Formats: sequence, structure tokens, C-alpha cells
Amino acid sequence: MVEGLRRVVVTGLGAVTPIGNDVKEYWEGLCSGRNGVAGITLFDASRHACRFAAEVKQFNPAGWLEPKEAKRWDRFCQFGVVAAKQAVRHAGLVIDPTNAQRVGVSIGSGVGGLLMMESQAHVLADRGPDRVSPFCVPMMIPNMATGLAAIALGAKGPSSAVATACAAGSNAIGDAFRLIQLGLADAMVCGGAESAITPLGVAGFASAKALSFRNDDPTAASRPFDLDRDGFVIGEGAGVIVLESLSHAQRRGATVLAEVVGYGATCDAHHITAPSPGGVGGAEAMRLALADAHLPPEAVDYVNAHGTSTQANDSNETAAIKASLGEHAYRTPVSSTKSMTGHLLGGSGGIEAVAAVLAIGHNVVPPTINYTTPDPACDLDVVPNTAREHPVNVVLSNSFGFGGHNVCLAFRRMI
Repeated sequence: MVEGLRRVVVTGLGAVTPIGNDVKEYWEGLCSGRNGVAGITLFDASRHACRFAAEVKQFNPAGWLEPKEAKRWDRFCQFGVVAAKQAVRHAGLVIDPTNAQRVGVSIGSGVGGLLMMESQAHVLADRGPDRVSPFCVPMMIPNMATGLAAIALGAKGPSSAVATACAAGSNAIGDAFRLIQLGLADAMVCGGAESAITPLGVAGFASAKALSFRNDDPTAASRPFDLDRDGFVIGEGAGVIVLESLSHAQRRGATVLAEVVGYGATCDAHHITAPSPGGVGGAEAMRLALADAHLPPEAVDYVNAHGTSTQANDSNETAAIKASLGEHAYRTPVSSTKSMTGHLLGGSGGIEAVAAVLAIGHNVVPPTINYTTPDPACDLDVVPNTAREHPVNVVLSNSFGFGGHNVCLAFRRMI
């Protein structure tokens, strides 16, 4: 942190995930090793090479959204706005005309309204251009979860939507952190939202050979750092947190859950999908986050890894963690909650930030489930299969995206 910048704290959490539709259920799922992966029900996947995903189950926006709104909005927008409202309620933050200009929203998404785009493409082909919905463009653009959340909350401050693929949620949080540090906002509602479990989304990732094809045993498909991993499991949902300047939180008597102390962002400038060899870009993002936080590697108690369960990501991320933490990497628990939630793409950084804050609050490290066969290239402590009680004061949360985007967020227990 540069001297003179404002301290930034977390005061609220919201989550809609494949293992729970609120923060309490989500955390209980992480700690119990709940598996959110099953056969696809959102569409007929019988012709697809991959026929399973980590869907949000029994999602009911009633109580959060008006029925007319829910009907018109793309699914990723519903997830994002519900998670944002949860987080604001949890924070006890009242947004009104006296402070609305100082409260902003930043919700990232890697894909945006893919379901709306696909469905309306079919309408165009089958019924003609005059039958395309007037909500098609507003609901498919990636910024609309931010826009709708701002409308719903009455937040008129800085508003943006990052689209850095699977790093989008973490970039959105990091950018919100900077805005508050610099005094350009007093509070930000920030995170990520995604719903890309559609025929085109699944087929596209499958064609890129990014997905697992373990159709005979889908619950074992997401297995980060395991030798037998064969690709990621696509997930959906949203994670949103409320950030405030420490002084603003203190003035209104808010409960501080953790402090955001570091943000590192880099680009591999290497390949459209593959990480740079040896995880060089990811390592630099982690170093930058630690430098920003004025913390040595030895201060890190837990790394919530990007951990996608692909061959390239997990080995390169392991190398990045070793390069940035040195020998301390071997003493640091490193787990992937994607083993339970699947990969929420642009939403993953949001729900993983929630997990990082909860790990600090409970002194518990969530497990990496489905871990059975060690990989010599992934030789760190991946907290296999069972959550662990462990002193957690500092957490690094990693997110890496297609296009070479690397993000690391540093959270610390409030001191």
C-alpha cells in the first residue's frame, strides 16, 4: 500500500453457488466437501461430449427480485443482483440520496448473457428479425449485472464491469479496492457473476478441450492438482462483497470481516488460452499483491488457488506459488474450492473472495476434494478431501483467465 492511501475493509458477503444459494449454505458446503457437480438439467445435453456441469440448484429469486424482472433478465444478471443484495444486506449498508454518489458497483463477467444471445439467435433464425426481444442486447451485454445491481441498490457512484475472462471477478474487486483507496468512492459492491451452462457454452469449451469428459463419473471430474485430472467442470453463480474505507465502516458501526491489503494484476502476453510456462505471469501477480500489502511471503497462511483441474493450469500455478512464496510454499495450505463448485469463469473470483474472507473469520481452510493420486508437478499441500482447522490471518486468492490475465488479491485479518 502506498503511504496515505485509505485502508479498505470487507463488510458484507453474498453468494449464489452450485453448493448453496446464500453465504451460510455455501460455507457449510465448502467445509463439508459438498460436491456441486451433476448431469446437466438446464438443456438436453445428450449430444454433447460433456454432459455434466456445476449448476445452481433450486434457485428462487423470489424475495430478491420482482417476478417480472426475473422473467426478463438473463440468468447471470439474476445471480449477480441477488448476490449483490445479499452482500449489502449483510453489510447493513443503507444507500440513500445522502451517500448514493459515493457508493459504486463493479461486477465482472467473462461471458455475459450467453443464454439470452443463444435463445434470441434461434428466434432470429426461426421466426425472423421482427420477433427478436427488445431485451436481447441489454440482457446479453456483460455489464448488465453491474447496471441492474446499481439500479436495484440506488448506487450512483463509480460503475464498471470487467471482462477479463476467468479473472473478471477478481479484477472487479481489485479495481473497486483501488477506487476506495484513492478516495474516489466510500463503498463498492463488487465481485463476479456468470451463467454459461448453455449448449453453445458447453460445446465451445469442449471443442477447445478445456472441459473434463468424465461422463461416467461426473462427481469425480473436478479434481484439481490430482494426477488424473482431465479438464475443468463448468459452473455458474455469483459472488459479491461489499468493500468500504475503514473510516466509513467505522463511522457507521459496521462489522469488519477482513481487510483487503493487496492487488496484483499482470498479463502473460503469451497465448490466447495457455498460461505462460512456469506460471511466470501468475507468480508476478502474487509478488505484486504481497508488495502492495507490505507483507513478506512468510505471512501467507492460505492460498485459495485458481486450481481449475486442467493439466496446464494446475502445474503452472504450482510453479507460480513456489516462485512467489519460495520455501514457504511448502508450509502453506493451497486448496481449490473449484473441486466442489466447478469453474464459474468470471464469477469464480467473486465466490473465492467470499471463501477467503470466511477462511479468515473461521480459521478453517476448505479442502480440495476428489484428490486421490498425487502429481509430482503439483507437490504442495492441497488440503486433500477434508477441511482443516488452521490459523488464517492472511489469504491470497488467485484468478487467471484466457488471454493471459493474472490477478491476485490479498486479504488480511483486521488488525
